[in-house]
Amino acid sequence: MISPSAATDSPQLIYDGDCPFCASYVKLVRIREACGELALIDAREGGPVVDELVAAGFDLDEGMVLKMGGRYYHGADCIHALALMGSSSTLFNKFNAWTFASPGRSKLLYPVLRACRNLALRALMKKKLNLALPGE
Repeated sequence: MISPSAATDSPQLIYDGDCPFCASYVKLVRIREACGELALIDAREGGPVVDELVAAGFDLDEGMVLKMGGRYYHGADCIHALALMGSSSTLFNKFNAWTFASPGRSKLLYPVLRACRNLALRALMKKKLNLALPGE
């Protein structure tokens, strides 16, 4: 996790819109109203937030990023934070909270989810994001 200089008002979730798993997940995840409205940002569309993440050294092919409260949560930390903020309004969100509320389970399962993403992209003949990291 890295703290940027300025906090944002509402949480932003940056993900790969061409990944069917990522796109489905972000549509299904619900966070509690107290956390604010979750802005969904497709990294493939680019923009200032995506540029900011790349400049900060995040590899979006390695995991989605939650930007919230002046902090970045990447990969397993992202899905763990979303589980803690999640509402219990749907069966999916109850399952998500139970599965990823544990940091250990999140760190154990996230590489499996990322591998599924990579397989799905290959099967759909889609390229990875391959956003340039600083110094590349």
